[in-house]
Amino acid sequence: MRWNPIVKKDLQVTARSMRLSWGLFAYDVILVLAFLLALAVIQGQVNSYYNTRNIYSYLIYLFPVLAVAQVCIVALIAPIITASSISGEKERQTFDIMLTTCMSPFSIVLGKVVSAVMRILFFVVAGMPIMALSFVVGGLAWSSLLYFVLAIILLSVFSGSIGIFCSSLCRKSISAVVLSFVIYFVFYILTFVPMILSFVWTDGDSAGESMLVLMLNPGVFFEEFFMQIMTGESLFGAAGSNFSRGDVGLLTYYLSQGKVWMFLSAACILVLSFLFMIVAAWRVNPMNASGSRKNGKKGKKVSR
Repeated sequence: MRWNPIVKKDLQVTARSMRLSWGLFAYDVILVLAFLLALAVIQGQVNSYYNTRNIYSYLIYLFPVLAVAQVCIVALIAPIITASSISGEKERQTFDIMLTTCMSPFSIVLGKVVSAVMRILFFVVAGMPIMALSFVVGGLAWSSLLYFVLAIILLSVFSGSIGIFCSSLCRKSISAVVLSFVIYFVFYILTFVPMILSFVWTDGDSAGESMLVLMLNPGVFFEEFFMQIMTGESLFGAAGSNFSRGDVGLLTYYLSQGKVWMFLSAACILVLSFLFMIVAAWRVNPMNASGSRKNGKKGKKVSR
């Protein structure tokens, strides 16, 4: 299997940079601080109830604390890494040279996203020893750690595809980063708007099928993921005993049973990621770029 040249080049440049070493150090420091803080809080709660014998039953909560810390870090750094991938080439005036290679526009975009995902996996692997502590003392199955790594890869692909999409639209890296977080706001916050409007419209009686939009929200996906890992139940099923067909639409009710919601949400997020990459590849394609430039020049001549 032949490596994508962009992935090989980016990994070589990253491995030779001291920023990777300092980044890994800062990443592990944050995880250690989160671990110690969570351990202190758990010990304080146990001591306050004079229940020191059952402290090990509370240590299972170390896993979601460390996992959420890693999810937040990955969600922040992934678009920053990829937001400067195309726009940075334009700023260094190497974009046209990259287009002269035999690689297709989609291969270029895919290579940038894959290299970002692999760089993020460096951080995840570096944090494995700290994560392993929560499994050793918390009693979770080691398969949960594998599922968590897969979920992190999914988040990395999604965040990286948003970054590469914004990088293909903007000429400056700063503008691409800002646009990436604007799109973040749309998916993480505005996807709750249809559900809120549905509750307001029905005076709080039913959300209808508006909850299906939450399948596009990575935050809701991870909430469902942690609920399945920790309790084996669905987030929507655990919302209360009044959760029934009358509270939501029929389709939403059946999709929220078991692990169906989590897998469908992962599939929707993956499809969105590929759509972002396809649009980015279309923008990177010099034929489309030349066409847009010609249309722009014609528009200027007509205005004159």
